[in-house]
Amino acid sequence: MRKWHAPAALSLVVGLFDGDERNRGLGVWSALGGGGAALGVLLGGLITAGPGWPWVFYVNVPVGPVIAAAWARMLPAGAVAATRARLDVLGAVLVTGSTAAVIFALIGAGDRGWLSPVTGLLVLLAAAGYLAFVAWQRKTPSPLMDVSLLARRPVATGAFLVLLATALMIAVFFLGTFYFQHARGFGALTTGLLFLPVAVSTMVGAQLTGRLLGRLGPRPLATAGTAIAAVGMAIPALSLSTASVVAGVVIAAAGTGVLFVVASATALGRVAPHEAGIASGIVSTFHEFGAALGAAVISSVAAASIAGTTLTGFENGFLTAAIIAAVSILAAAALTPGRQRAAGSRRHLTRRSAGPSHS
Repeated sequence: MRKWHAPAALSLVVGLFDGDERNRGLGVWSALGGGGAALGVLLGGLITAGPGWPWVFYVNVPVGPVIAAAWARMLPAGAVAATRARLDVLGAVLVTGSTAAVIFALIGAGDRGWLSPVTGLLVLLAAAGYLAFVAWQRKTPSPLMDVSLLARRPVATGAFLVLLATALMIAVFFLGTFYFQHARGFGALTTGLLFLPVAVSTMVGAQLTGRLLGRLGPRPLATAGTAIAAVGMAIPALSLSTASVVAGVVIAAAGTGVLFVVASATALGRVAPHEAGIASGIVSTFHEFGAALGAAVISSVAAASIAGTTLTGFENGFLTAAIIAAVSILAAAALTPGRQRAAGSRRHLTRRSAGPSHS
């Protein structure tokens, strides 16, 4: 269900709010998303320690209808499209197959070698598939994704930042849960409780960013968020212990909370109202792509520790995430638009949406 309502929720925030209210709304949305993911670890621990892990699936049965009824009552009614676009089957096959090739290459790289012929071939196949996908999207009358939006710097930057933030968030959850349970022998409930500060940290980072975004602009916040995440990941990489892992993942979570808000505001704050839904879909797509990439890379790097033979894999996993975040600081500073540029873009979009003047 989440895969469907995330783009709709983002486009609603963009459509219902403007200016600083939109930034605060994106802060709330990111806080609920990131904090909810961390709280899900706690809830999963409670359920696993109580009635058992199968109830993780059962609890969704009553929750779904309740939320659907609430949506029907609370959400504003929108205009119904006169025509429905056809499903782009070929585009879906190309992007799914290419992504599967990348994930398979990354997951197996730890065993085969990062420079092995199989890994290289899979990456080349994925690159060819993505190029074919872009070419097809430009040609087909009913594209799966409007790739022309990705040619715009704000949308491309937002997609990059949300991919980075999601990959780092997955690293936090993946490495943290496996370390607590496999290396330290903690139960599911204890592990879930240890992630409670992660939820609070994510929410605080996202909320503060929503309030500061209009005042400082996205560039310094994107740079700071990436740096905070890098510092958090470096702490357990340098000294692996229960205390250092808890402190590291809490600090890193604050950084990812910042990045989620900046990514959404950067990508969605510079598009016209009629493009909000498409841009939201692009952001959500890169969110899922980042989750898959993060899980693939971290699981490959930390494979030895997951198997229980050594703790070195956990250290390497945190170190890899820290290096990725550190390198991305420069990219975030170079790519993210500044405050004046963002304000100019909003004025341009307002004029374009209002149409030509007749004065």
